[in-house]
Amino acid sequence: MRFVASFGAGGVLYLTPMVFHQIDFTASQVGVGLAMAALAGTVGRFASGWLLDRGLSCGLPVLLAALCGFLGDGLLLGASDLPGYIAGQLLLGMAGGLYWPAVELAVPLCAPPVPSARGYALVRSADAAGVASGTLAGAVLAQLGQLRGVYWVDMTAVLLLAGLLLWRPLPKAPRSGSAGIAAVPLGQWLPALVPMLLVSVVATAIPALMQSALPLDLVRGGMERDAQPEAISALLIGVQLGLLLLIQWPVGQRLARRSVAVGLGLSLICFSAGSTLLALSALSDLGIGLVVLGLIVLAFGEAAFLPTATEAVVELSPAGHGGLALALFSQCFALSAFGAPLLAGCLLDRQGNGLVLWLLVAVVCALSLLLVAPIRKRAHAKG
Repeated sequence: MRFVASFGAGGVLYLTPMVFHQIDFTASQVGVGLAMAALAGTVGRFASGWLLDRGLSCGLPVLLAALCGFLGDGLLLGASDLPGYIAGQLLLGMAGGLYWPAVELAVPLCAPPVPSARGYALVRSADAAGVASGTLAGAVLAQLGQLRGVYWVDMTAVLLLAGLLLWRPLPKAPRSGSAGIAAVPLGQWLPALVPMLLVSVVATAIPALMQSALPLDLVRGGMERDAQPEAISALLIGVQLGLLLLIQWPVGQRLARRSVAVGLGLSLICFSAGSTLLALSALSDLGIGLVVLGLIVLAFGEAAFLPTATEAVVELSPAGHGGLALALFSQCFALSAFGAPLLAGCLLDRQGNGLVLWLLVAVVCALSLLLVAPIRKRAHAKG
């Protein structure tokens, strides 16, 4: 299910900025649409978490997400102005918000007897396989001059996802206050989760910038780096996602045996180093090589962060509150997806290149290493 959903979403997430760049949208206009999607995702995530903590099936929010995604793709397929673009993005944002808490909570419910940490590493590998395949398919469509075909691909994937859910329903979420599960007041477990949420806001800005700022930075060029054709830009992003696919399982499985703090620290170091390389690429006429190297380092950061962070949230939240905890964790993606594209769009329009943007990201990621120590103290160590 996660492979199918990610395959459809891959091209849409990473290539939508290029679709609307072709019809002369500014970076700020593209950023506004992505920010509106993030805002809608905030509503969807809380709605999904509320449904899950009521003890309902994890599949119900996913089916609602499929409906929103299908409608959003249909709007974006024919959108030629800003209102149509924003309406489509709002629906896709709602779809993402409904989807993620449900499929993340389903992992520890479906994983036994496999440990949940290894389960998260496995499903993140499926996510990476889907996104990489979908983005590479989008690169092929771009080469053929049919870039908007990514929305047809996603609509097909959404229909297939709904069929899979009806064929093999997901389990029900545990409900607080039911037999054997004590209700724990929010004030007793939320403070322990706050450092993890702050790290997540920073780390999840990286994929948001890969979807919004990087495609525009590549097609515009840097101070010395040449502008790249849209097909080449899509291919570079697809290759990075393909690398993430190859390393997600071995990296995730190795880190599953360690404390979650190890994976979080490694991911932040990689994010800082990769962003620095992207910044430096703007200063050289051979900067495309630094872009490739930066994308490789960022792929290792994503492979370390995604399964580790979700496992950390599960460890830090009590049973029966997983829906709300994962909804809050997913909100970090929404906050990053809301703020990062807006900031990136303004900086790209004002500076004309990504030098300042990527340097700012590198510094923030490095400073976020200070938040790993409180997480280490509160999360359960892995043997």
